[in-house]
Amino acid sequence: MSAAVPLREDFNADALRHLAKTSRDAGQSRRLLALATIYDGGNRTDAARIGAVGLQTVRDWVLAFNADGPVGLIDGKAPGQRPKLNDDQRRALAAIVERGPDPDQDGVVRWRRTDLAAWLFARFRVSLDETTVGRELRKLGFAKLSARPRHYAQDPAALAVFKKGLPAAVRAIRATLPVGTDIELWWQDEARVGQKNTLPRRWARRGTRPTAPKDQRTEYAYIFGAICPEKGKGAGLVLPRCNAQAMNAHLVEISLAVDPGAHAVLMLDGAGWHVASDLVVPDNITLLQLPARAPELNPVENVWQFIRDNWLGDRIFTSYDDIVDRCCDAWNRFTDQPWKIMSIGLRNWAHRL
Repeated sequence: MSAAVPLREDFNADALRHLAKTSRDAGQSRRLLALATIYDGGNRTDAARIGAVGLQTVRDWVLAFNADGPVGLIDGKAPGQRPKLNDDQRRALAAIVERGPDPDQDGVVRWRRTDLAAWLFARFRVSLDETTVGRELRKLGFAKLSARPRHYAQDPAALAVFKKGLPAAVRAIRATLPVGTDIELWWQDEARVGQKNTLPRRWARRGTRPTAPKDQRTEYAYIFGAICPEKGKGAGLVLPRCNAQAMNAHLVEISLAVDPGAHAVLMLDGAGWHVASDLVVPDNITLLQLPARAPELNPVENVWQFIRDNWLGDRIFTSYDDIVDRCCDAWNRFTDQPWKIMSIGLRNWAHRL
């Protein structure tokens, strides 16, 4: 049998018993009391009896105490199972998630955990279940998010040019106005709301699939909406159709909402009723057309999502009049919250002029 390892000399039995009394770790207290017995002249068998362990464990405690003092007797976190993925494999997983799947090559249009588990096995012969793949993705900073829609034929360069050129465009408009005229930036769009309604997400217990009534009738109306995020105000109408006559009515409504003496730069897409020859633009508004196929430049698109998610989606509309009433109520609720207009509508690229 190997010789007993002596305890370090900078502690004594009284010091260890005092530490055991004040320790918040029960395991450490038990080990300190066992070693205090050795300081008092007891043998390793006495220490093992007090610690309720074997002699080899007492020897391990002595070695840990000699190396690190009382801290060495605190339970450390178990190292756990060795990770199945190494750093290189994690980097490869992150890269393929960032790249996204190729529908023709990979056979899917979005990655599922089971697809990534199959890819890891095919590439590295590492077998992971879906839960472990999800845990690895979270460690890598990934989360399951809704994609922001982007038109497939969009020209990214046109968006960049518009953002960069907006200050110059506003300065050119301001140059045509009386000196000191305040400029308000407005955005405008339309949304169709009808009996074939949307079903927004809702809270439900895991493992369940909530149901909601779905109408198949076809009555609908249009919300014409415009917002000025910097001032937290909006102007809207609910109308039966989209045409130049309806747009003229909305322009009048926007004109009334512009501050007295100010001038509105109204940004909108290239819909036919926005560029119609019989459009009548009020004197305090200048139209500025957004690039084609670029809905993300228009914050009113986000307004529609907010209104549907909170007040219009998941409803059964009994008639056209009911649609109009609900749309008016939803728009009025929204414009009664100027801070919400600012939160949804403000854009750094537009409001640093």
